[in-house]
Amino acid sequence: MQFKASRPFTFDRVVRILAGVAMIAGAIWLVNRLRNVLLPFALACLIAYLLDPLVCFHMRLLKLKGRGLASFITLIEVTAVIAALCYFFVPSIIKEINQLDEILRNSSADSTIPFVPDDIARPIHKWIDDFNIGNFIKSSHFMQLVNSGTSFLAATVDFLLHTLEWLLTFIYVIFILIDYPSIMRGFRMLVPKKYRKAVYRVEDDIKDNMNRYFRSQALIALCAAVFYCIGFSIVGIPLAIVLGIIVGILYMIPYFQYVTLIPVVLVCLVDSSTGASHFWPELGACILVYIVSQCICDYVLTPKIMGHSMGLNPAVILLSLSVWGTLLGILGMIIALPATALLLSYYQQYIVNMGVSKDPQPKT
Repeated sequence: MQFKASRPFTFDRVVRILAGVAMIAGAIWLVNRLRNVLLPFALACLIAYLLDPLVCFHMRLLKLKGRGLASFITLIEVTAVIAALCYFFVPSIIKEINQLDEILRNSSADSTIPFVPDDIARPIHKWIDDFNIGNFIKSSHFMQLVNSGTSFLAATVDFLLHTLEWLLTFIYVIFILIDYPSIMRGFRMLVPKKYRKAVYRVEDDIKDNMNRYFRSQALIALCAAVFYCIGFSIVGIPLAIVLGIIVGILYMIPYFQYVTLIPVVLVCLVDSSTGASHFWPELGACILVYIVSQCICDYVLTPKIMGHSMGLNPAVILLSLSVWGTLLGILGMIIALPATALLLSYYQQYIVNMGVSKDPQPKT
């Protein structure tokens, strides 16, 4: 096999490489410097990306040529759904918080906590007696402002600036939704002509993977949140709605929904310490909720909605979560699965298969 000789490192080539590295470093520094300003825009782009199918659906349904009216209809519908969810769920959440506060108050110092020695249980009961959830929630923001050492005026200005930034997010969403196809075409035109064919192919593959994963996984996560809220409510544990919503949110990251087993065990522990319920039956019912909900999501919803899994080994999934999470934080953990599947696909297609096709056939 003959290898093509590499280009010599001339002065002009070295200058170009150094200039490219300097431009990349400068871009990274600028993005980091402007991250607070770019965050609302990035969030607006993500929201517009998620809502674009609804806009296209309204355009087809109402036979509209422009995207303006369809975008406003979509935003009104989404706002109405969020408002309805807040109307039905926020009072339940507040009620459950007060219920947990009452359970903590009613737990007597003489009651025993399963599997916890008395020497450890007494300080826990003492802390429960001195702790008030309602007062803590009401005063947490104020105490944060006081402890930060800033003046009231500075804190007010900072609050107004942050409020303005998030109001800009809504404005960004409106304009991005209206001109979404034009904006996407504009980004594609930024690619130099000689690289467009390869870049467009990679971009289309990324878009297909992200569309199939994010929108499908978001719908599955919503269904999972409903199942867990209903299941925990049937069991009757405190904070059932809160825990169900948290499970649904964490469902966007593979296997992270099981992290909520820790607060579920703690809630069952606190509930059983009052004598109103027994620890093992209540915890067993919660585990049954996990088993039933996971079976429905994994074996019924995922094949129907997502079509097929990413085909990754669980060990590879956990490794990709660790690597992407270290690089990009929570965002990296969210995109870990489709990004890893895409990289492995390209490796198989352009490295492994290419090497196999170029290997000479053995002589007989």
